[in-house]
Amino acid sequence: MVEIALSCRGWSLHRLTSEPSNDHISSFFMSSQNKQALIISGGWTGHEPQECAALFASKMPARGFDVEVVDSLEVLEDIPRIQAKDLIVPIWTMGTISTDQERNLIDAVLGGVGIAGFHGGMCDAFRGAVEYQWMTGGQFLCHPDGVKDYRIRIVNHGDPITQGMEDFDVHSEQYYMMVDPNNEVLVATTHQSESAPWTNGVEMPFVWKKMHGKGRVFFSAMGHVCQEFNDYPQQLEMTLRGMEWAAR
Repeated sequence: MVEIALSCRGWSLHRLTSEPSNDHISSFFMSSQNKQALIISGGWTGHEPQECAALFASKMPARGFDVEVVDSLEVLEDIPRIQAKDLIVPIWTMGTISTDQERNLIDAVLGGVGIAGFHGGMCDAFRGAVEYQWMTGGQFLCHPDGVKDYRIRIVNHGDPITQGMEDFDVHSEQYYMMVDPNNEVLVATTHQSESAPWTNGVEMPFVWKKMHGKGRVFFSAMGHVCQEFNDYPQQLEMTLRGMEWAAR
C-alpha cells in the first residue's frame, strides 16, 4: 500500500492506493478529532455519483469530518465499521441492496449513526427496500415534465439548516414523492405540470429531517447532477448543514 499526502486548504489529504479490496475503498480525507463520515457512491450513473462523492468529500472536512469514500455496498456487511461512523451518506440511485446490507444499515441508524443524502442517491436508492424507505422518510415516484424551472421555498426559517436563507429558483427535476408524515419539513415546492396537470398546486415536501430510532435523518430532493451544487450555493450550503446536523 502506498500513501500519498497532499495539502488542501490547511487539511491533510491522504489517498491510499493498493490492490482492490472487496469494498473498493477509493479515498480517505484524514485529520484528527473529527466526526467520521462514510460516503457510499454508485448505482445509476446519470446522477453522477462519483462526481458528487468527490465534491462532498472535498467540502466536508471544513465542516469537521473525516470522510471515507467507497464504491461498493459490501461495506455494509462490516457491522463494526459502519457502527463506528458518525454519519453515512448514500449516493446510490436505484440498484439492489441485500437483506443483510439493508438490515445492517438500518440497525446502525437505529443505534445512533446519522444518515444524510440528496435526490435519487438517497430516496430513489433501493426501490424494493421498504424498511430503508421508512428510515429515509420518502421515496421518489416521478418528476413530471423532466428538468424545468421551479422555486425552492423555505418553510422553516428558524431551523439551523435553513437559517438566513431565502427562497430561490432552480432548473432541475422536481420530485414528486411519497413522504413520511412524521418528517419535519424545512423546504417545499409547489408543483405546476403540463404532463401531469392533476398535480398542479400540490405542496411537496422537498427538504426534511427526522429521527429514526436514535439516528438523525436528513434529506434534500435537490441535486439531480453535481453541477447544480455549484450553480445554486444555497443548495450546497443547505446540504452540508444537513449533514452536520445528522451526524452523531
